[in-house]
Amino acid sequence: MEIKSAEFVTSMSTYQTPDPALPQIAIAGKSNVGKSSLINKLCNRKALAKTSATPGKTRLINLFLLNGAFHLVDLPGYGFAKVDKKEKVRWGEMMERYFRESDELKLTLHLVDIRHEPTQDDIQMNAFLREMNLPFIVIATKSDKISRGARMKYLAPICRALQVQPWQVICASSENGDGRDQILAALEKALQEDA
Repeated sequence: MEIKSAEFVTSMSTYQTPDPALPQIAIAGKSNVGKSSLINKLCNRKALAKTSATPGKTRLINLFLLNGAFHLVDLPGYGFAKVDKKEKVRWGEMMERYFRESDELKLTLHLVDIRHEPTQDDIQMNAFLREMNLPFIVIATKSDKISRGARMKYLAPICRALQVQPWQVICASSENGDGRDQILAALEKALQEDA
């Protein structure tokens, strides 16, 4: 798959089915895991999704239209400590409602940082996707920070915590484009399965 066009559509605090209702790919992960950077890299655009060094930048559900054919759904980062409890609960409810109500969802990219063991929030997200029987793939971001030789050592605890095999995890970097082609191939496959 090649991303030929990408545009920001809207931000929503409460999920509503977009019109037209197109197939969707969701991106979920904790704050500062690199969701916005990955979106920009996939679309070959520098500032399509707003990035920030400050965690918790994405506080709404952001919708992007890709190739005029499907929506990329950027969900709020979870597990950000500097947000009050009420806001955390609101984010959680917003995301849960999205997952329960989106009939168009074809695949979720579950992002985790390759350098760190999955947090309790990552494990809960993984369990939720499984419980809801939603198709997902695990993307280990920031892979440029780890040498290729050391990757297996870092992937092992991720695979154990999230109950996936190493070959099921895509190592990705928004710096050097590592994993981009694999992710685009996974998107294409997910979108074709339903077509």
